[in-house]
Amino acid sequence: MKDPRVKKLAAKLLSHSCQLKKGQTLIIEGNESCKYLIIELVNQAYEIGAFPFVRLGNAEISRAVLKGTTEDYAKRLCAYAKPLFEDADAYIGIGASTNVFETSDVAQENKDIQAKFYSKPIHIDIRVMKTNWVILRYPNQSMAQLAQTSTEAFEDFFYDVCTLDYDKMHKAMIPLQNLMAKTDKVRIVAPETDLTFSIKGQVSKICSGECNIPDGEIYTAPIRESVNGKIKFNIPSLWKGVIHSDIRLEFKNGKIISESSSNTSALAHELNADDGARYTGEFAFGVNPFVLKPMYDTLFDEKMAFSIHMAMGNCYDDVPNGNHSQNHWDMVHSHAEQYGGGEIYFDDVLIRKNGRFVLPELDCLNPENLK
Repeated sequence: MKDPRVKKLAAKLLSHSCQLKKGQTLIIEGNESCKYLIIELVNQAYEIGAFPFVRLGNAEISRAVLKGTTEDYAKRLCAYAKPLFEDADAYIGIGASTNVFETSDVAQENKDIQAKFYSKPIHIDIRVMKTNWVILRYPNQSMAQLAQTSTEAFEDFFYDVCTLDYDKMHKAMIPLQNLMAKTDKVRIVAPETDLTFSIKGQVSKICSGECNIPDGEIYTAPIRESVNGKIKFNIPSLWKGVIHSDIRLEFKNGKIISESSSNTSALAHELNADDGARYTGEFAFGVNPFVLKPMYDTLFDEKMAFSIHMAMGNCYDDVPNGNHSQNHWDMVHSHAEQYGGGEIYFDDVLIRKNGRFVLPELDCLNPENLK
């Protein structure tokens, strides 16, 4: 049965996120379980006068393909998809997996091949850089289970978080963006964490529904060699079908020199993927007032109120720090009191304590003021 809120969500994706216009080409990727949203997107795209192209996937079929992939196959797949993506003006990717661990038993070598020879050239080099794109999830029983809620409660949460007033959020993040532009040294202090780095001269970007739904972050990139100290990421991270809890990293002059997690061998493998995988490509604040607990989905978890996150690996070209990698692994660190709290300093001035902004000009970013 079609949820009436789908129409509102589709309109926000096309107008606010993709800014789709007459005559433009739109790629929509999803699967059968999100068919009602895809149909609504197609209908509204036609009303605009745009050209929607739909690519349907299936997790079990994708697993079978991935199990047999080779470098030659991945390159051919890339060549097959490249003209479509190069011609596209906009892209909407809808995740609705019924089993987030579907690829957990696929050989790591095959995942690395897929990342290097298909995902990076198509989704990082073309889609991210050349289209108006947005990634989102679609509510289902699997996601509700990960969030430890009923399906109905998760659907209500999903539509609240995905259709909030992102224009209001954007305006509220401008003072923080201005402060970041004037900041040199960042220091993060929390249990098992004391990390410093510089963002001097770095651009920062507000994310308010343009590229992710749900959204609610402002990000920059540390000066590549400036990161020093240690950090414990206290929010579990699901990466390539493997859950990592209690990720601990130690940095020296920008590079990770030691690491551990609930699966240290898999963590080390990813950090050794290439020359850039042991350096950071992003630092960001999460401010979405509806996302208050983790659910093993980075798209939600990195937007958690009271949190920050850092990406190991590739930087974004619009916020460059010179680091390049096939990976861009976002790891989340919450300063909410139930996770032990924490403090963030800009040039030795406390700006956030236990996840709440303490400067008057940043109070607008605290959850009660964004709902």
